[in-house]
Amino acid sequence: MKDQYDFSNAKRGPVAPARGKSRITIMLDDVVLDAARARADEQGMGYQTLINGLLRETLGLVAKPLVVAEPQAGFGSQLPLNALDRKQIEALEAQLNSVAHSLHLFLTGKKDASI
Repeated sequence: MKDQYDFSNAKRGPVAPARGKSRITIMLDDVVLDAARARADEQGMGYQTLINGLLRETLGLVAKPLVVAEPQAGFGSQLPLNALDRKQIEALEAQLNSVAHSLHLFLTGKKDASI
């Protein structure tokens, strides 16, 4: 370490600017957040990424499908996503549809399971 550092040209704030994203505070039901975290863990992604993807899909802003960054937990870290069999892909699709449905109910304020 140096004895002295020159901070005369230093700037406050994050080192790397976030382009196209905004940090916000949002209140979500505990059950919604818990479900998002659980489903995101199953999908091998962060819960904020999952929620953002579901919001983009619900709002019709999806240019391309949400891509799972890593294989689903339990398949092993060396297995590429495209090596999943049809049954596993259908199970992932069912989980994503369930999350999308729950998020749609939450966003529209509907209480029952029928849309």
